[in-house]
Amino acid sequence: MYIFDYSEEQIERYSRHILLQEVGVEGQEKISSGKVLVIGAGGLGAPVALYLAAAGVGTISLVDSDVVDLSNLQRQVIHFTEDVGRAKVLSAREKINRINPDVKVNIHQEFFMAHNAAEIIRDYDFIVDGTDNFPVKFLINDACVLEKKPFSH
Repeated sequence: MYIFDYSEEQIERYSRHILLQEVGVEGQEKISSGKVLVIGAGGLGAPVALYLAAAGVGTISLVDSDVVDLSNLQRQVIHFTEDVGRAKVLSAREKINRINPDVKVNIHQEFFMAHNAAEIIRDYDFIVDGTDNFPVKFLINDACVLEKKPFSH
């Protein structure tokens, strides 16, 4: 059972979820205790991370080895002009914290590879594949199957 002592601000923030019969306080507590890993902080992972943060997922972790490029800004909504040249995971963590300071954000500024895949995904409830690289997509699938982790892409 989950027991969260929500502040008035948090109750207001999550009120739309709490009012939903299908979610309610119990559902929001499960969301708040959830741990989601997002692999890729670009065009696919960026909006996912923002929505997870807005929903109040308790822990969001990001994996990406890339830096923000000017050409990313027209589709990677989590990054801004002043982020050009910064690590995507650092830029994304900053925006997530600005949307919802209650969310814990872990970052892995590295490639997701066979030698680190199991270790990276092990502690998470759900994995999101936000990559645009087919070999990495297959690796994510394999790692999630081996570790018995639910995932989406």
